[in-house]
Amino acid sequence: MVRRAMGSRSAGRGAVRGARRPEVRLPELRAWSGGGLEPDGDYDGLQFREADLAGQDGAGARFMDCALTGCVVDETGLGRARVLDSVLTGLRGVGTQLAESTFRDVELVDARLGGAQMHGAVLERVVIRGGKIDFLNLREARLTDVVFESCVLVEPDFAGARLERVEFADCALRAADFGNATLKDVDLRGAAPLEITRGLGRLSGAVISTGQLLDLAPALAAELGMRVE
Repeated sequence: MVRRAMGSRSAGRGAVRGARRPEVRLPELRAWSGGGLEPDGDYDGLQFREADLAGQDGAGARFMDCALTGCVVDETGLGRARVLDSVLTGLRGVGTQLAESTFRDVELVDARLGGAQMHGAVLERVVIRGGKIDFLNLREARLTDVVFESCVLVEPDFAGARLERVEFADCALRAADFGNATLKDVDLRGAAPLEITRGLGRLSGAVISTGQLLDLAPALAAELGMRVE
């Protein structure tokens, strides 16, 4: 069960609308019996605790009102999976396959992931809090009401993605790619450092601080073909 609330940042602050954050309230959960994930499986009201899901195939599966805690997801196949009204805590893994998946009303907390493949995914009312995610592939994804909070993102790929009401709060954003992305009400002021290697010209619809503008000035000049002497 989820109660939805507006984000703490109002439209009056820098004329950017804040993301709506989910408040996930899980029902009493049953322990998952194990036995491996199944393609198109249906998992409702389950607690996955310290489960080793590495290499398993759960493509197209649905997770509803679930908690995944301390699970291993190395190369776990979850393409086109739907994760709804759930809390994911302490996930760790490399090469997790989440292409074209859907995350709605989800909290992802203290994840340690590398090379997670989320191209074409849909994220709606999602909070990603704490942890470190390297080489996150969000190409062509759609992010609406998403908050990256107190986490480290290394070389995230937002190329071709659509971001609306997305916040970066106390978040390190290193070597990000926004090539061909579309941004609306995206708040980058809480990103420190803010490093963008591609797509600076696509930042229309984002808000940054004066200090960030000064830091990005050389890259912006290069993007526009300007010489600074």
